[in-house]
Amino acid sequence: MDDLPLKSARELAALVAEKKISALELSDYFIRRIESHDDQLNAVICRDFDSALAAAATADKAVSRGASLGPLHGVPITVKEALDVKGLPTTWGLPPLKDNIAQRDAESVRRLREAGAIVLGKTNVPTALADAQTVNPLYGLSRNPWDLARTPGGSSGGSAAATAAGLSALEVGSDMGGSIRVPAAFCGVFGHKPSWGVVPDQGHGLPGMIAPTDMGVIGPISRFAEDLALALDVMAGPQPLDTPAWKLNLPRDPAPLPGQLRVAIWADDPMAPVSSEISGAITALGAILAQQGAQVSADARPNIDLQDNFHIQQYLMGSLTGIGLSPGEYAEAQRLAEGIPATDQSCLAGAARSRVISHRDWLLLNNRREALRYAWREFFEDWDLVLCPAYTTVAFSHDDRPIEQRSHCVDGHEQEYFQPMFWAGLATPSYLPATVFPAGRTEGGLPIGLQLVGGQYRDHLTIQAARLMAQCAGHETALPPL
Repeated sequence: MDDLPLKSARELAALVAEKKISALELSDYFIRRIESHDDQLNAVICRDFDSALAAAATADKAVSRGASLGPLHGVPITVKEALDVKGLPTTWGLPPLKDNIAQRDAESVRRLREAGAIVLGKTNVPTALADAQTVNPLYGLSRNPWDLARTPGGSSGGSAAATAAGLSALEVGSDMGGSIRVPAAFCGVFGHKPSWGVVPDQGHGLPGMIAPTDMGVIGPISRFAEDLALALDVMAGPQPLDTPAWKLNLPRDPAPLPGQLRVAIWADDPMAPVSSEISGAITALGAILAQQGAQVSADARPNIDLQDNFHIQQYLMGSLTGIGLSPGEYAEAQRLAEGIPATDQSCLAGAARSRVISHRDWLLLNNRREALRYAWREFFEDWDLVLCPAYTTVAFSHDDRPIEQRSHCVDGHEQEYFQPMFWAGLATPSYLPATVFPAGRTEGGLPIGLQLVGGQYRDHLTIQAARLMAQCAGHETALPPL
Protein backbone atom coordinates (compact mmCIF):
# COMPACT_ATOMS: atom_id res chain seq x y z
CA MET A 1 0.00 0.00 0.00
CA ASP A 2 3.00 2.32 0.26
CA ASP A 3 2.60 3.29 -3.39
CA LEU A 4 -0.88 4.76 -2.82
CA PRO A 5 0.37 8.38 -2.47
CA LEU A 6 2.11 7.93 -5.83
CA LYS A 7 -1.23 7.29 -7.53
CA SER A 8 -3.56 9.97 -8.85
CA ALA A 9 -7.03 10.57 -7.43
CA ARG A 10 -8.45 9.14 -10.64
CA GLU A 11 -6.40 5.94 -10.14
CA LEU A 12 -7.45 5.65 -6.51
CA ALA A 13 -11.13 6.00 -7.43
CA ALA A 14 -10.68 3.23 -9.99
CA LEU A 15 -9.11 0.96 -7.36
CA VAL A 16 -12.13 1.50 -5.11
CA ALA A 17 -14.60 0.93 -7.96
CA GLU A 18 -12.79 -2.29 -8.96
CA LYS A 19 -12.82 -3.48 -5.31
CA LYS A 20 -9.02 -3.72 -5.24
CA ILE A 21 -9.13 -1.60 -2.11
CA SER A 22 -12.04 -0.38 -0.04
CA ALA A 23 -12.75 3.28 0.59
CA LEU A 24 -12.44 2.50 4.30
CA GLU A 25 -8.96 1.03 3.83
CA LEU A 26 -7.95 3.97 1.66
CA SER A 27 -9.11 6.60 4.17
CA ASP A 28 -7.52 4.68 7.03
CA TYR A 29 -4.22 4.59 5.13
CA PHE A 30 -4.14 8.36 4.60
CA ILE A 31 -5.26 8.98 8.19
CA ARG A 32 -2.29 6.91 9.39
CA ARG A 33 0.02 8.93 7.14
CA ILE A 34 -1.28 12.13 8.72
CA GLU A 35 -0.82 10.72 12.21
CA SER A 36 2.71 9.53 11.35
CA HIS A 37 4.08 12.57 9.52
CA ASP A 38 2.06 15.69 10.24
CA ASP A 39 3.67 16.40 13.60
CA GLN A 40 6.66 17.57 11.56
CA LEU A 41 4.62 19.64 9.11
CA ASN A 42 1.60 20.95 11.06
CA ALA A 43 -0.37 20.99 7.82
CA VAL A 44 -3.64 19.16 8.63
CA ILE A 45 -4.61 21.21 11.64
CA CYS A 46 -8.33 20.37 11.87
CA ARG A 47 -9.07 16.66 11.62
CA ASP A 48 -12.42 14.94 11.13
CA PHE A 49 -11.36 11.31 10.96
CA ASP A 50 -14.47 9.74 12.51
CA SER A 51 -16.75 11.44 9.99
CA ALA A 52 -14.37 10.51 7.17
CA LEU A 53 -14.38 6.83 8.14
CA ALA A 54 -18.19 6.86 8.36
CA ALA A 55 -18.39 8.42 4.88
CA ALA A 56 -15.92 5.83 3.57
CA ALA A 57 -18.07 3.01 4.96
CA THR A 58 -21.06 4.50 3.14
CA ALA A 59 -19.00 4.67 -0.05
CA ASP A 60 -18.16 0.98 0.30
CA LYS A 61 -21.83 0.08 0.70
CA ALA A 62 -22.51 1.89 -2.58
CA VAL A 63 -19.77 -0.12 -4.29
CA SER A 64 -21.26 -3.35 -2.98
CA ARG A 65 -24.58 -2.36 -4.62
CA GLY A 66 -22.84 -1.64 -7.89
CA ALA A 67 -23.45 2.09 -7.50
CA SER A 68 -21.00 4.94 -8.04
CA LEU A 69 -20.97 8.18 -6.12
CA GLY A 70 -18.98 9.89 -8.87
CA PRO A 71 -15.47 10.31 -10.28
CA LEU A 72 -13.92 10.75 -6.81
CA HIS A 73 -15.70 7.80 -5.20
CA GLY A 74 -13.83 6.97 -2.00
CA VAL A 75 -10.90 9.36 -2.58
CA PRO A 76 -9.57 11.00 0.63
CA ILE A 77 -9.08 14.76 0.32
CA THR A 78 -8.29 17.74 2.52
CA VAL A 79 -9.65 21.29 2.37
CA LYS A 80 -8.08 24.68 3.07
CA GLU A 81 -9.13 26.00 6.48
CA ALA A 82 -10.66 29.14 4.95
CA LEU A 83 -13.36 27.08 3.21
CA ASP A 84 -16.45 25.99 5.12
CA VAL A 85 -16.74 22.31 5.99
CA LYS A 86 -19.90 21.49 7.91
CA GLY A 87 -19.24 20.95 11.60
CA LEU A 88 -15.65 22.25 11.51
CA PRO A 89 -14.31 25.70 12.44
CA THR A 90 -13.58 28.30 9.78
CA THR A 91 -11.24 30.82 11.39
CA TRP A 92 -8.77 32.11 8.76
CA GLY A 93 -6.27 31.80 11.64
CA LEU A 94 -8.00 34.60 13.59
CA PRO A 95 -8.44 33.89 17.35
CA PRO A 96 -11.81 35.71 17.63
CA LEU A 97 -13.23 33.17 15.14
CA LYS A 98 -12.08 30.03 16.96
CA ASP A 99 -15.68 29.05 17.68
CA ASN A 100 -17.01 29.86 14.20
CA ILE A 101 -18.38 26.43 13.26
CA ALA A 102 -19.61 26.05 9.68
CA GLN A 103 -23.26 25.11 9.39
CA ARG A 104 -22.87 23.76 5.86
CA ASP A 105 -20.23 22.94 3.29
CA ALA A 106 -18.86 25.53 0.89
CA GLU A 107 -20.35 24.96 -2.56
CA SER A 108 -17.06 23.62 -3.93
CA VAL A 109 -16.74 21.17 -1.02
CA ARG A 110 -20.36 20.09 -1.46
CA ARG A 111 -19.71 19.28 -5.12
CA LEU A 112 -16.58 17.31 -4.28
CA ARG A 113 -18.48 15.27 -1.70
CA GLU A 114 -21.26 14.74 -4.21
CA ALA A 115 -18.61 13.33 -6.57
CA GLY A 116 -17.61 10.82 -3.88
CA ALA A 117 -14.68 12.53 -2.14
CA ILE A 118 -14.03 11.80 1.55
CA VAL A 119 -13.00 14.88 3.57
CA LEU A 120 -10.32 14.01 6.15
CA GLY A 121 -9.90 17.51 7.56
CA LYS A 122 -8.69 21.04 6.94
CA THR A 123 -5.25 22.50 6.27
CA ASN A 124 -3.44 25.46 7.77
CA VAL A 125 -3.40 29.09 6.58
CA PRO A 126 -1.63 32.34 7.52
CA THR A 127 -3.51 34.85 9.63
CA ALA A 128 -6.33 36.34 7.53
CA LEU A 129 -4.78 34.60 4.48
CA ALA A 130 -2.44 37.57 4.21
CA ASP A 131 1.08 36.21 4.03
CA ALA A 132 3.47 34.29 1.79
CA GLN A 133 4.24 31.93 4.67
CA THR A 134 1.78 29.95 6.79
CA VAL A 135 1.56 30.74 10.50
CA ASN A 136 -1.23 31.98 12.76
CA PRO A 137 -1.94 32.33 16.51
CA LEU A 138 -4.50 29.50 16.55
CA TYR A 139 -2.71 26.67 14.76
CA GLY A 140 0.93 27.72 14.65
CA LEU A 141 3.56 27.31 11.94
CA SER A 142 3.39 24.99 8.92
CA ARG A 143 6.59 23.65 7.38
CA ASN A 144 7.76 22.68 3.92
CA PRO A 145 8.12 18.88 3.62
CA TRP A 146 11.24 19.26 1.46
CA ASP A 147 13.00 21.38 4.10
CA LEU A 148 11.39 21.85 7.50
CA ALA A 149 13.30 25.10 8.06
CA ARG A 150 11.47 26.65 5.10
CA THR A 151 7.93 27.78 4.46
CA PRO A 152 5.44 25.90 2.28
CA GLY A 153 4.19 29.31 1.12
CA GLY A 154 0.85 30.98 1.65
CA SER A 155 -1.95 31.29 1.90
CA SER A 156 -2.72 27.69 0.87
CA GLY A 157 0.51 26.63 2.58
CA GLY A 158 -0.90 23.78 4.64
CA SER A 159 -2.71 22.62 1.50
CA ALA A 160 0.45 22.32 -0.57
CA ALA A 161 2.49 20.81 2.27
CA ALA A 162 -0.11 18.10 2.89
CA THR A 163 -0.35 17.36 -0.82
CA ALA A 164 3.40 17.17 -1.35
CA ALA A 165 3.82 14.87 1.65
CA GLY A 166 1.12 12.48 0.45
CA LEU A 167 -1.19 13.16 3.39
CA SER A 168 -4.20 13.42 1.10
CA ALA A 169 -4.95 12.54 -2.49
CA LEU A 170 -6.29 15.97 -3.47
CA GLU A 171 -6.60 19.40 -1.93
CA VAL A 172 -8.93 22.37 -2.35
CA GLY A 173 -7.26 25.78 -1.98
CA SER A 174 -7.98 29.38 -2.87
CA ASP A 175 -6.04 32.03 -4.75
CA MET A 176 -6.01 35.74 -5.36
CA GLY A 177 -2.44 36.93 -4.97
CA GLY A 178 -0.86 33.57 -5.73
CA SER A 179 -2.22 31.64 -2.75
CA ILE A 180 -2.46 28.36 -4.68
CA ARG A 181 0.37 29.00 -7.11
CA VAL A 182 3.14 30.05 -4.71
CA PRO A 183 2.68 27.12 -2.28
CA ALA A 184 2.44 24.68 -5.20
CA ALA A 185 5.73 26.05 -6.55
CA PHE A 186 7.42 25.95 -3.14
CA CYS A 187 6.30 22.37 -2.43
CA GLY A 188 6.82 20.85 -5.88
CA VAL A 189 3.22 20.01 -6.78
CA PHE A 190 0.64 21.09 -9.36
CA GLY A 191 -1.79 23.90 -8.58
CA HIS A 192 -4.43 25.63 -10.67
CA LYS A 193 -5.94 29.11 -10.33
CA PRO A 194 -9.12 28.94 -12.44
CA SER A 195 -10.48 31.76 -14.54
CA TRP A 196 -12.46 33.98 -12.22
CA GLY A 197 -16.10 32.92 -11.84
CA VAL A 198 -15.61 29.34 -13.06
CA VAL A 199 -15.72 27.78 -9.56
CA PRO A 200 -18.18 29.24 -7.06
CA ASP A 201 -16.58 30.78 -3.98
CA GLN A 202 -19.67 30.54 -1.79
CA GLY A 203 -18.52 29.40 1.64
CA HIS A 204 -15.12 31.09 1.41
CA GLY A 205 -15.51 34.24 3.45
CA LEU A 206 -15.43 35.74 6.89
CA PRO A 207 -18.67 35.54 8.90
CA GLY A 208 -21.38 37.60 7.25
CA MET A 209 -19.53 37.95 3.95
CA ILE A 210 -21.55 36.04 1.36
CA ALA A 211 -21.10 38.01 -1.89
CA PRO A 212 -18.61 36.66 -4.47
CA THR A 213 -15.14 38.16 -4.08
CA ASP A 214 -13.56 40.05 -6.97
CA MET A 215 -10.55 38.11 -8.33
CA GLY A 216 -10.66 35.45 -5.60
CA VAL A 217 -10.99 31.86 -6.85
CA ILE A 218 -11.23 28.32 -5.50
CA GLY A 219 -8.95 25.78 -7.15
CA PRO A 220 -7.27 22.37 -6.80
CA ILE A 221 -3.80 21.31 -5.70
CA SER A 222 -2.46 17.85 -6.51
CA ARG A 223 0.63 15.80 -7.19
CA PHE A 224 -0.82 15.06 -10.65
CA ALA A 225 -1.88 17.45 -13.41
CA GLU A 226 -4.73 15.17 -14.48
CA ASP A 227 -6.28 15.55 -11.02
CA LEU A 228 -6.42 19.32 -11.50
CA ALA A 229 -8.64 18.82 -14.53
CA LEU A 230 -10.79 16.25 -12.75
CA ALA A 231 -11.31 18.44 -9.68
CA LEU A 232 -11.97 21.51 -11.81
CA ASP A 233 -14.67 19.68 -13.73
CA VAL A 234 -16.30 18.57 -10.47
CA MET A 235 -16.26 22.02 -8.83
CA ALA A 236 -16.94 24.24 -11.86
CA GLY A 237 -20.35 25.70 -12.42
CA PRO A 238 -22.65 28.51 -11.28
CA GLN A 239 -22.83 30.23 -7.95
CA PRO A 240 -25.87 28.90 -6.04
CA LEU A 241 -27.99 31.96 -6.89
CA ASP A 242 -27.19 31.60 -10.60
CA THR A 243 -28.06 27.89 -10.87
CA PRO A 244 -31.50 28.31 -12.55
CA ALA A 245 -30.05 29.81 -15.74
CA TRP A 246 -26.25 29.99 -15.72
CA LYS A 247 -24.32 27.42 -17.77
CA LEU A 248 -20.61 26.82 -18.19
CA ASN A 249 -18.96 25.52 -21.32
CA LEU A 250 -15.19 25.62 -20.85
CA PRO A 251 -13.25 24.89 -24.05
CA ARG A 252 -12.04 21.28 -24.12
CA ASP A 253 -8.49 21.32 -25.39
CA PRO A 254 -6.99 17.93 -26.25
CA ALA A 255 -3.57 17.18 -24.82
CA PRO A 256 -1.25 19.36 -26.93
CA LEU A 257 1.95 18.29 -28.61
CA PRO A 258 4.91 20.66 -28.23
CA GLY A 259 4.82 21.48 -31.94
CA GLN A 260 1.26 22.77 -31.57
CA LEU A 261 2.06 25.34 -28.91
CA ARG A 262 2.89 29.03 -29.20
CA VAL A 263 4.69 29.98 -25.98
CA ALA A 264 5.85 33.38 -24.80
CA ILE A 265 8.82 33.00 -22.44
CA TRP A 266 8.93 35.56 -19.63
CA ALA A 267 11.88 34.42 -17.52
CA ASP A 268 12.66 37.62 -15.62
CA ASP A 269 11.60 41.24 -15.28
CA PRO A 270 12.95 44.39 -13.58
CA MET A 271 9.59 44.76 -11.83
CA ALA A 272 10.40 41.68 -9.75
CA PRO A 273 13.84 40.21 -10.52
CA VAL A 274 13.96 36.42 -10.36
CA SER A 275 16.64 34.10 -9.00
CA SER A 276 18.93 32.62 -11.63
CA GLU A 277 17.80 29.12 -10.65
CA ILE A 278 14.21 29.91 -11.62
CA SER A 279 14.90 32.09 -14.66
CA GLY A 280 17.40 29.50 -15.85
CA ALA A 281 14.83 26.73 -15.55
CA ILE A 282 12.39 28.76 -17.66
CA THR A 283 14.98 29.50 -20.33
CA ALA A 284 16.07 25.86 -20.45
CA LEU A 285 12.48 24.64 -20.76
CA GLY A 286 11.84 27.18 -23.53
CA ALA A 287 14.81 25.76 -25.43
CA ILE A 288 13.46 22.21 -25.03
CA LEU A 289 10.06 23.28 -26.31
CA ALA A 290 11.63 25.02 -29.30
CA GLN A 291 13.64 21.91 -30.10
CA GLN A 292 10.41 19.91 -30.09
CA GLY A 293 8.73 22.24 -32.54
CA ALA A 294 6.95 24.79 -30.39
CA GLN A 295 6.83 28.41 -31.51
CA VAL A 296 8.75 30.16 -28.74
CA SER A 297 9.49 33.84 -28.18
CA ALA A 298 11.41 35.55 -25.39
CA ASP A 299 10.14 38.96 -26.54
CA ALA A 300 6.37 38.54 -27.01
CA ARG A 301 4.46 40.58 -24.41
CA PRO A 302 0.92 41.88 -24.02
CA ASN A 303 0.45 45.55 -24.78
CA ILE A 304 0.12 46.61 -21.15
CA ASP A 305 1.96 48.95 -18.83
CA LEU A 306 3.48 46.62 -16.23
CA GLN A 307 3.66 49.27 -13.52
CA ASP A 308 -0.01 50.03 -14.10
CA ASN A 309 -0.89 46.33 -14.04
CA PHE A 310 0.85 45.92 -10.67
CA HIS A 311 -0.79 49.07 -9.31
CA ILE A 312 -4.26 47.89 -10.38
CA GLN A 313 -3.67 44.45 -8.89
CA GLN A 314 -2.40 45.85 -5.59
CA TYR A 315 -5.17 48.39 -5.13
CA LEU A 316 -8.05 46.12 -6.19
CA MET A 317 -6.75 43.40 -3.87
CA GLY A 318 -5.94 45.77 -1.06
CA SER A 319 -9.41 47.33 -1.16
CA LEU A 320 -10.84 43.93 -0.20
CA THR A 321 -8.84 43.84 3.04
CA GLY A 322 -10.63 46.89 4.35
CA ILE A 323 -13.96 45.07 4.43
CA GLY A 324 -13.18 43.21 7.64
CA LEU A 325 -12.07 46.28 9.59
CA SER A 326 -14.22 47.70 12.37
CA PRO A 327 -15.24 51.37 12.03
CA GLY A 328 -12.47 52.34 14.44
CA GLU A 329 -9.88 50.26 12.64
CA TYR A 330 -10.97 51.71 9.31
CA ALA A 331 -10.65 55.26 10.62
CA GLU A 332 -7.15 54.46 11.86
CA ALA A 333 -6.27 52.92 8.47
CA GLN A 334 -7.43 56.15 6.80
CA ARG A 335 -5.30 58.22 9.15
CA LEU A 336 -2.22 56.09 8.44
CA ALA A 337 -2.73 56.21 4.68
CA GLU A 338 -3.11 59.99 4.70
CA GLY A 339 0.17 60.28 6.58
CA ILE A 340 2.23 58.47 3.94
CA PRO A 341 4.19 60.90 1.73
CA ALA A 342 3.06 60.96 -1.90
CA THR A 343 6.65 60.21 -2.91
CA ASP A 344 6.54 56.82 -1.13
CA GLN A 345 5.62 54.33 -3.86
CA SER A 346 6.76 51.21 -2.01
CA CYS A 347 4.65 48.03 -1.88
CA LEU A 348 3.89 48.65 1.80
CA ALA A 349 2.73 52.20 1.13
CA GLY A 350 0.50 50.98 -1.68
CA ALA A 351 -0.96 48.30 0.58
CA ALA A 352 -1.81 50.90 3.22
CA ARG A 353 -3.45 53.27 0.72
CA SER A 354 -5.39 50.52 -1.02
CA ARG A 355 -7.30 49.55 2.13
CA VAL A 356 -9.18 52.84 2.19
CA ILE A 357 -9.75 53.84 -1.44
CA SER A 358 -13.10 55.37 -2.31
CA HIS A 359 -15.75 53.65 -4.40
CA ARG A 360 -15.09 56.21 -7.14
CA ASP A 361 -11.41 55.27 -7.17
CA TRP A 362 -12.33 51.59 -7.26
CA LEU A 363 -14.55 52.14 -10.30
CA LEU A 364 -11.77 54.00 -12.08
CA LEU A 365 -9.36 51.13 -11.32
CA ASN A 366 -11.93 48.64 -12.56
CA ASN A 367 -12.21 50.56 -15.83
CA ARG A 368 -8.43 50.43 -16.24
CA ARG A 369 -8.59 46.72 -15.45
CA GLU A 370 -11.03 46.24 -18.33
CA ALA A 371 -8.43 47.70 -20.69
CA LEU A 372 -5.94 45.14 -19.38
CA ARG A 373 -8.39 42.33 -20.14
CA TYR A 374 -8.79 43.48 -23.73
CA ALA A 375 -5.01 43.72 -24.14
CA TRP A 376 -4.57 40.17 -22.86
CA ARG A 377 -7.32 38.91 -25.16
CA GLU A 378 -5.54 40.45 -28.15
CA PHE A 379 -2.24 38.91 -27.01
CA PHE A 380 -3.75 35.42 -26.75
CA GLU A 381 -4.97 35.62 -30.33
CA ASP A 382 -1.31 35.18 -31.34
CA TRP A 383 0.02 33.17 -28.38
CA ASP A 384 -1.35 30.21 -26.42
CA LEU A 385 0.58 30.50 -23.18
CA VAL A 386 2.95 32.59 -21.12
CA LEU A 387 5.66 30.61 -19.32
CA CYS A 388 6.90 32.62 -16.33
CA PRO A 389 7.84 32.40 -12.64
CA ALA A 390 5.30 31.92 -9.88
CA TYR A 391 7.60 33.71 -7.42
CA THR A 392 11.03 35.30 -7.47
CA THR A 393 12.64 32.64 -5.25
CA VAL A 394 12.22 29.04 -4.22
CA ALA A 395 10.84 28.35 -0.72
CA PHE A 396 12.47 30.72 1.76
CA SER A 397 13.33 30.22 5.43
CA HIS A 398 10.70 30.99 8.05
CA ASP A 399 10.77 34.69 8.93
CA ASP A 400 9.17 35.75 12.22
CA ARG A 401 9.96 39.45 11.88
CA PRO A 402 7.04 41.89 11.60
CA ILE A 403 5.81 41.76 8.04
CA GLU A 404 6.82 45.37 7.33
CA GLN A 405 10.43 44.49 8.20
CA ARG A 406 10.71 41.44 5.95
CA SER A 407 12.42 41.24 2.59
CA HIS A 408 13.78 38.65 0.19
CA CYS A 409 17.36 38.12 -0.89
CA VAL A 410 17.37 37.29 -4.60
CA ASP A 411 20.83 36.38 -5.85
CA GLY A 412 22.39 38.71 -3.31
CA HIS A 413 19.98 41.63 -3.85
CA GLU A 414 17.32 42.78 -1.38
CA GLN A 415 13.73 42.77 -2.60
CA GLU A 416 10.56 44.09 -0.96
CA TYR A 417 8.58 41.31 0.69
CA PHE A 418 5.49 41.71 -1.51
CA GLN A 419 7.36 42.56 -4.72
CA PRO A 420 7.18 38.91 -5.98
CA MET A 421 3.38 39.28 -6.21
CA PHE A 422 4.06 40.92 -9.57
CA TRP A 423 4.23 37.44 -11.11
CA ALA A 424 0.95 36.23 -9.65
CA GLY A 425 -0.52 39.56 -10.72
CA LEU A 426 -0.03 38.84 -14.40
CA ALA A 427 -3.11 36.62 -14.21
CA THR A 428 -5.10 37.85 -11.21
CA PRO A 429 -6.67 41.23 -12.12
CA SER A 430 -7.53 40.11 -15.67
CA TYR A 431 -9.29 36.93 -14.45
CA LEU A 432 -6.92 34.62 -16.35
CA PRO A 433 -6.29 30.95 -15.59
CA ALA A 434 -2.83 29.96 -14.40
CA THR A 435 -1.32 26.57 -13.61
CA VAL A 436 1.86 25.94 -11.64
CA PHE A 437 3.86 22.80 -12.29
CA PRO A 438 7.04 21.24 -10.86
CA ALA A 439 10.07 21.73 -13.10
CA GLY A 440 13.03 20.24 -11.29
CA ARG A 441 15.04 21.02 -8.18
CA THR A 442 17.76 23.39 -7.11
CA GLU A 443 21.24 22.11 -6.29
CA GLY A 444 20.07 22.07 -2.69
CA GLY A 445 17.10 19.86 -3.52
CA LEU A 446 14.33 22.45 -3.25
CA PRO A 447 11.47 22.30 -5.76
CA ILE A 448 11.34 24.73 -8.66
CA GLY A 449 7.78 25.53 -9.73
CA LEU A 450 6.91 27.45 -12.88
CA GLN A 451 3.70 29.16 -13.97
CA LEU A 452 1.67 28.94 -17.18
CA VAL A 453 -0.84 31.72 -17.87
CA GLY A 454 -3.47 31.30 -20.59
CA GLY A 455 -6.37 33.16 -22.13
CA GLN A 456 -9.54 33.53 -20.11
CA TYR A 457 -11.48 30.24 -19.85
CA ARG A 458 -8.63 28.26 -21.43
CA ASP A 459 -8.19 26.46 -18.11
CA HIS A 460 -7.91 23.02 -19.63
CA LEU A 461 -5.18 24.21 -21.98
CA THR A 462 -2.99 25.53 -19.14
CA ILE A 463 -3.51 22.29 -17.19
CA GLN A 464 -2.78 20.04 -20.17
CA ALA A 465 0.26 22.09 -21.11
CA ALA A 466 1.51 22.03 -17.51
CA ARG A 467 1.46 18.25 -17.58
CA LEU A 468 3.41 18.26 -20.84
CA MET A 469 5.97 20.80 -19.64
CA ALA A 470 6.56 19.01 -16.36
CA GLN A 471 7.40 15.93 -18.41
CA CYS A 472 9.72 17.97 -20.64
CA ALA A 473 11.45 19.28 -17.51
CA GLY A 474 12.00 15.72 -16.31
CA HIS A 475 9.58 15.81 -13.37
CA GLU A 476 8.86 12.50 -11.65
CA THR A 477 6.33 12.23 -8.82
CA ALA A 478 8.15 11.59 -5.55
CA LEU A 479 7.50 11.97 -1.85
CA PRO A 480 9.79 13.95 0.45
CA PRO A 481 11.91 11.85 2.83
CA LEU A 482 9.97 12.54 6.01
